[in-house]
Amino acid sequence: MTVEDGEIFGFLGPNGAGKSTTIAILMNYTSPTSGTARVLGLDPQSSIRELHQQIGILPDRYSCYDNLTGYAHLKYAIDVKHSNDDPDKLLDRVGLGDVGAKTVGEYSQGMQQRLAVAMALVGSPELLILDEPFTGLDPEGARLIREIVYTENERGTTVFFSSHVLGQVALVCDRVGVLNAGQIVATGSVDDLRQETGVSDELIFETTDRSKSIDLTLDDIDGILDVSRNGSKIHVKSVRRSNRRSILESIENSGISIETFSVREASVEEIFNSLVGN
Repeated sequence: MTVEDGEIFGFLGPNGAGKSTTIAILMNYTSPTSGTARVLGLDPQSSIRELHQQIGILPDRYSCYDNLTGYAHLKYAIDVKHSNDDPDKLLDRVGLGDVGAKTVGEYSQGMQQRLAVAMALVGSPELLILDEPFTGLDPEGARLIREIVYTENERGTTVFFSSHVLGQVALVCDRVGVLNAGQIVATGSVDDLRQETGVSDELIFETTDRSKSIDLTLDDIDGILDVSRNGSKIHVKSVRRSNRRSILESIENSGISIETFSVREASVEEIFNSLVGN
């Protein structure tokens, strides 16, 4: 598996697939029994100190100090990285500006998650690793994480994150890799995986004529899996979202008048289940 410089890469897989273990190897929290890993061109087993200065990480299992304030947590992370970040600005960035002086024992799970993300941002890392970043977050918290990912990526940061919240993956990632039982079973954009698995969107066209036969010229349109007629409705299954206008124009050019049309979009969950087989 290769993650390209500057991309947002989603790492997916069922529980026990090996996602957190992979991240632990990349961070040298554990050693591989075989094989090699390179992070920013360096071996994490021999260049751990140099790498950790360039990486920001939100681990899957982390602990905060209940008796320390949010501000103190960030000040500690800043000192460790010899950074000149402002703790108050980082707290504001994750929506904790008004509670930085409170001890973390008073924080909710979602607030602690936001604080851990702020600590990962210390030092403007070249690589941001987020292991299950949406855990415990409400919709507003999830939106904030997405905005941070976009902003960091625009700054030039490569973002690598694992998540069970598959809908968030579709919103954020350039590419995804699917891990199952320790093996990569697929990599690519969500559209690439949709085509690979045959999991399709369905376009439903409501026509004015129930009896008119379908005389469509859709064969030349890439990504169409099936075309069927049910009374006044025409159903077109397609694995590509870029061809919808061509499908619409082709039906109209065949002499069939369309009143309305709707789309049932395939979910990332359907693609994921197709790849991991459950």
